[in-house]
Amino acid sequence: METKTDRLFIIIPAYNERENIRQVLDDWYPVIQAHSGNGESRLVVIDDGSKDDTYIIMQEYAKEHPLFSPITKTNSGHGATVLYGYHYALDHGADFVFQTDSDGQTLPSEFEQFWDQREAWDMVIGWRNNRQDGGSRIFVTRILRLVIRICFGVSVKDANTPFRLMKSDTLRRYIDLIPNDFNLSNVVLSVIYAKKGCRVKYLPITFRPRQGGINSINMKKIFKIGRQALKDFRQINRVLNREV
Repeated sequence: METKTDRLFIIIPAYNERENIRQVLDDWYPVIQAHSGNGESRLVVIDDGSKDDTYIIMQEYAKEHPLFSPITKTNSGHGATVLYGYHYALDHGADFVFQTDSDGQTLPSEFEQFWDQREAWDMVIGWRNNRQDGGSRIFVTRILRLVIRICFGVSVKDANTPFRLMKSDTLRRYIDLIPNDFNLSNVVLSVIYAKKGCRVKYLPITFRPRQGGINSINMKKIFKIGRQALKDFRQINRVLNREV
């Protein structure tokens, strides 16, 4: 049963999202209003050193939206920015942490089914069963699933979905296992939850094409990230195996 003191922090990383950010804020702000936690919940968007006016737009929006916290920092990549946001939420008293992205691919209308199941699971995560973001991304997700099985010996349905609701107590227990500069922090977090036997629920979600702007990730970057990820996965797996 929901109480008025459930403090929800919605974490959204943003990089060069001037075409999307206002709509994303308009979409997600009603969600944080509906779960305000006596005024202590927050919608937190972290500008990852954008070269456009994303952060300026965020600052203007904050003037009339008290539950919105705009943050900017030096560019460090998506995964590191997500991790930064998780630490911010934990440091500011979140009871539940939800993460999505700033490109408009996910639907706020699908949040409530996640919220309704928050007490029963350590993490409720979206399963992109009908993706509309291109064949190359679907291919990468399938390869990633195979790599995770080989490297970590666990099966993860959709490890990198940017639509996940987590209990803060569980997140706090394991977050320090992930290096602050790790680019695939959500992937490793999904793996850690699987390895540790945490209670994880997958729910199907809509995953639309990017709603505006330019995708900063291309196949060249994906392969570069993949090579580094294999090295990092081995290192993290050694840490996890020592703890099991």
